[in-house]
Amino acid sequence: MSTEPLFLRACQGLPTERTPIWLMRQAGRFMPEYRAVRAKADFWTLCKTPELACEVTLQPIDAFGLDAAIVFSDLLTVLPPMGCPVHFGKGHGPEVENAVDGPADVDRLRDFDAREDLAYVGDAIRMIVGALPADVPLIGFAGAPFTLASYLIEGGSSRQFMKTKTFLHQEPEAADRLFSRLASVVIDLLNLQIDAGCRAVQIFDSWAGCLDPDDYARWGVRYTRRIVEGVKRPGIPVIVFAKGTGTYLDLVAQTEADVLGVDWTLPLDRARALVGPKPALQGNLDPARLLGTWETLRPAIDRVLDAAGDGRGHIFNLGHGIDRHTPVDNVRRLVEHVQSTSGARRP
Repeated sequence: MSTEPLFLRACQGLPTERTPIWLMRQAGRFMPEYRAVRAKADFWTLCKTPELACEVTLQPIDAFGLDAAIVFSDLLTVLPPMGCPVHFGKGHGPEVENAVDGPADVDRLRDFDAREDLAYVGDAIRMIVGALPADVPLIGFAGAPFTLASYLIEGGSSRQFMKTKTFLHQEPEAADRLFSRLASVVIDLLNLQIDAGCRAVQIFDSWAGCLDPDDYARWGVRYTRRIVEGVKRPGIPVIVFAKGTGTYLDLVAQTEADVLGVDWTLPLDRARALVGPKPALQGNLDPARLLGTWETLRPAIDRVLDAAGDGRGHIFNLGHGIDRHTPVDNVRRLVEHVQSTSGARRP
């Protein structure tokens, strides 16, 4: 076997001795260590202070021995430098100032230099990379244009995204300008992260599933593929996670990502049938399974491993972020089970 980290080999579809595992939102509120840090600093302070971002990024690696780390940051870091401050209030999602209501609002968004305005992200990455074990690569990330645009247009979170969809259908030229600018911003951010030491990057399209297949082809694939093309480098896998797109995962594959994240609504064997032998697949345990007992959790983990076939080109993960109420012991047992049993499933 190669000496390259297990996670990176799996991303490339290369043989691995077992299935690597990391978890979306693995550095977060379910861990008492994170809550202790968070009690001393608000969310943006945590993101913008490299020492604190490094500390919380390392917490799940130290606690569970996961096979990859992901930099502690937020999808919305690119919005404040564009002139749209983001506030995180207690008990509700983010609130975005200066929401985009019409074409003129798109044109007043500011240009910025990611290396200057988001320098704290690169500083945190360099610190984290220096502290991680050599066999644990760091993943950088950013939001896809549709998801970022939805926050800008809705002014925060939404259930149905009707304002966003209305904007796409009524103002397609302005929407194209918006999405093109967001794609350029995301390319700059991801390249900053790679240059600082990230060995893989993930593009989150968290709200893509609210789009029908035609709209996803127009407003998802087109711009996400532009980002993939803008950051691809030899040996740096690009992961695309478009939640809720299981019925048209073949369209998501048109982004030409190296890895596709799959949520829990589509078994991995069906996902593989949709997209063919490549790309690699990441997922896809329902995060709610971690809220149950080990007696119900273990067979659910095994079903995911079984659905991945011989395990080649599979990274074990959840189908979305880990829930804040998840028992720490369930996470520990999940990681131990995948790492100790998945190798025996290799042919």
